[in-house]
Amino acid sequence: MYRLALAFAFGAFAIAQENVPQLTWTLDQGESLKAGNGALKLSTTLPEPWHLYSATTPKGTGIPFQITFPDQPAVTSFEVFQAKPIRKFDANFQADSETFEKDIVFYIVPKVATPAPAELTVKLRYQICTDKVCVPQRKTLTIPYVAAAAGATFTPPQGFVSTIPVAAKAVEKSGTGDSQSLGAYLLTAFGLGLAALFTPCVFPMIPFVMSGFLNRDTGSKKEGVLQAGLFCLGIIVLFCLLGFVITAALGPFGVVQLSASPWVNGFIAILFGVFGLSLLGAFEIVLPSALTNAVDEKSRQGGSLGTLLMSLSFALTSFACVGPFVGTLLAGSIQDKGLKPVLGMATFATGLAAPFFLLALFPQYLKRMPKSGGWLVRVKMVMGFLVLAGMLKYVSNIDSVLQWGFLTRDRFLATWIVLFALAGLYLLGFLRLEGIAANENMGVGRLLTGAFFLIFAIHLIPGMSGGRLGELDAYIPPAAEGSIGTATTSNKWMKDQYKEAIAKAKAENKLVLINFTGYACTNCHWMRQNMFPKPEVQAAIENMVLLELFTDGTDKTNEDNQKLQESKFKTVALPFYALVDGDERVVATFAGLTKNTSEFVTFLQSKLS
Repeated sequence: MYRLALAFAFGAFAIAQENVPQLTWTLDQGESLKAGNGALKLSTTLPEPWHLYSATTPKGTGIPFQITFPDQPAVTSFEVFQAKPIRKFDANFQADSETFEKDIVFYIVPKVATPAPAELTVKLRYQICTDKVCVPQRKTLTIPYVAAAAGATFTPPQGFVSTIPVAAKAVEKSGTGDSQSLGAYLLTAFGLGLAALFTPCVFPMIPFVMSGFLNRDTGSKKEGVLQAGLFCLGIIVLFCLLGFVITAALGPFGVVQLSASPWVNGFIAILFGVFGLSLLGAFEIVLPSALTNAVDEKSRQGGSLGTLLMSLSFALTSFACVGPFVGTLLAGSIQDKGLKPVLGMATFATGLAAPFFLLALFPQYLKRMPKSGGWLVRVKMVMGFLVLAGMLKYVSNIDSVLQWGFLTRDRFLATWIVLFALAGLYLLGFLRLEGIAANENMGVGRLLTGAFFLIFAIHLIPGMSGGRLGELDAYIPPAAEGSIGTATTSNKWMKDQYKEAIAKAKAENKLVLINFTGYACTNCHWMRQNMFPKPEVQAAIENMVLLELFTDGTDKTNEDNQKLQESKFKTVALPFYALVDGDERVVATFAGLTKNTSEFVTFLQSKLS
């Protein structure tokens, strides 16, 4: 962390010392484009020693040059052409990057619907760097638009190549989907933080922690609130550090392969198995007593330092119960880039710590909280069943990636049915385990919770025959081809046969729908089980060549598929859909999961202009 802080400090100093250029961009329909082909010439001059990252620079090596047409529905899609970039090792990102220097030119070919607008607004986002510092910039340009002559085509100058056609609506959708996915992830993280509060390792500590804030000899209520805020901040910082460690360890490269790695999934499965069995009472997870005792002793010294150490002691003591929640969040963020693990940990810690701060503000509510007792033991036992059910997801990933075929959909669901049914039977008193006495009366809450688990277990039974299970289909193995609930198009999906699919499309004058997918990709599973069986989607793909290309496996075929996706489409996102003709020309692309059927059908109905 001290290196990160120094980097920020020196970066800020460097920016202050550098004469950062504000680029002047020219956007016009230049002399060479007067044939009426509708192309726009975008150019600028960048002074030394600055460079700008290309539109196709590898992920994690600077912000790629991005062009959008904001709030212009008349622009249905557009294509960008760039010169061959300079590819070399980049000291800023410790990897090869693609950049431009000095005189920089892009050509933009928008496809504009009728009636054409009087002017076009183009938004640019890019990053310029020296060997010392990087600065992101944004520009918005407006130009009077002259419609292209009928039948005119654009021939790029020699050396300029397409950065692939970009469907404008698909680009807008992809950004929206990402934000929705992040929002759902953070909401889940906050909910798990609140849920972790009611575990046997955390809940009994609430009155002891609160007494440390509210009963100090020399402290007022205001001081107690301040110390509670510092305690909560300490918890949030600690969990954020955990997220930073995960982000730094994963890095910007190989994220998809890592999330599908049998070794990574095996480690998570073992971790969940250990936690699950511990919660069920097979053994107890205890951190080294010397560590916890030392931290606890220091925390009793009082003051701000003592409060921060108390938050560390709290985190260590609660680890055995909080671990499964943290593991679930971190595992859910492995497949994503950026600071998602950090944001997830910060949100989880906020949910965990917020009640302590609220109780410091309103201490009278502390007396109204339920007392610790047998219900906490029951929470721990049920958590054990749930954690073991979560473990099965990672075992399934291993089975899918290595193509063992052992943990099929029906076996997976049979195991889940048993685990959730056991949790329900335990709460209803039919399964004698710790936490429920033989003569203990059953409350309404326990009755309804037990009934819920049994209902959920019964709900899973149709899925064993291939029935669709809605949102759950993202987390369980897919149904076999031809099972009840699967797509029934007359076409069959080809698997890992790119050249054969292209040849078939050329011979039959059809488009190829390429589905870049993964064995361990939850969103891919959801789309296959829930989007493709819809009648309107089936009708749209009826006359297409259907091709699945898996990219997260361990063999050379998967590696070749990923190289194809990265080189031709400049992305390794999953799922990723592309329409390609028999000459391998890209018609349209669609990134990510969507639950908007009409949006996906619109993409499938794209035509080559």
